Amino acid sequence: MKITHLLGIGATVLSVAACTTNPITGRSSLQLANNSQIEAMALQQYKQTLNESKVITGSQAQSVKNVGNRIRGAAEKYYASIGRSADLANYKWEFNLLQDKQVNAWCMPGGKVAVYSGILPITKDDTGLAVVMGHEVSHALAGHGNERISQSMVAQYGGAILGGSISNSQWASVFQQVYPIGSQVALLKYGRNQESEADEMGLYLMSMAGYDPRQAIPFWNRMESASTGARQPEFLSTHPNPETRISDIQKDLPKALEYYKAAGGKG
Repeated sequence: MKITHLLGIGATVLSVAACTTNPITGRSSLQLANNSQIEAMALQQYKQTLNESKVITGSQAQSVKNVGNRIRGAAEKYYASIGRSADLANYKWEFNLLQDKQVNAWCMPGGKVAVYSGILPITKDDTGLAVVMGHEVSHALAGHGNERISQSMVAQYGGAILGGSISNSQWASVFQQVYPIGSQVALLKYGRNQESEADEMGLYLMSMAGYDPRQAIPFWNRMESASTGARQPEFLSTHPNPETRISDIQKDLPKALEYYKAAGGKG
C-alpha cells in the first residue's frame, strides 16, 4: 500500500483540531493525524528496518522481549483501570534486539520497538533495560509521533490544514521526515517536552511493571558518562540536560515508588 493512501487525511479528519490528554502525565498535546494510518505506515517502516538489520536471538534478545512485555502488561492494566483500554486496542507489540553499535533504542507508533545492542553495556541488567524501554514505549503511548507530524504540518501549512487543502503527498512527506525509511529511523528526533514526558511516563511504567524506579538515576548517570566521548549517543540528542533530568526524576520518584510498591516492589 502506498504512503499516500495510508496518509490520505482530508477535511473529514482535520475539521476539528484534536487536543489529546495523556492519562498518566496529564500533559495535553495537539494530535491532528489519523492514528490508524500512522500505525500502518509505522509497521511498513519497522518491517523494512528489520529486513535491513541483523536481528539478534538468544538470551539478550529474550531479556528485551521479557522486559518489553512486562511494561506492555503494566500499561494495558493501567489503561484498563481508567477505562481507556480502547486507546491500546490497535497496538501490535513487537520487541526486537538489533545488532548495532549505536547507543540507542526506539518505539514506533503501534508498539514496534527496537533496542540496539550498543546500549546494553549501559543498561547492564533488566532494570536498566526497563528504564530505556519504558521511556521508548511512552513515546508511542503518548502519541508523540502524531504530535510531531501535527506540529510540522501546522508549521509548514498553517490554517490550510483545517481547510482540508493539504495533499496526501504533503502528509506523506512529513511522516517520512518524522520517521525516516528503514535503518534511518534511528535518526528520529523528539522535542524536549516530549522527551521529558517520556522520562516521567517511562519511570511510572517501569514501576508499574515491578522494576525499581530508583535505578533510573544510576542508569542516566551511566548514559551521561557514555556521552563524554567524541560523539553524543543519539538517545540523548534532544533530551533535557543531565541536571534537569535527575532533578525531574527525583521529583517524580515518590509517585513512581507508590506504583512500584503496588506492583509488589520493596520500598
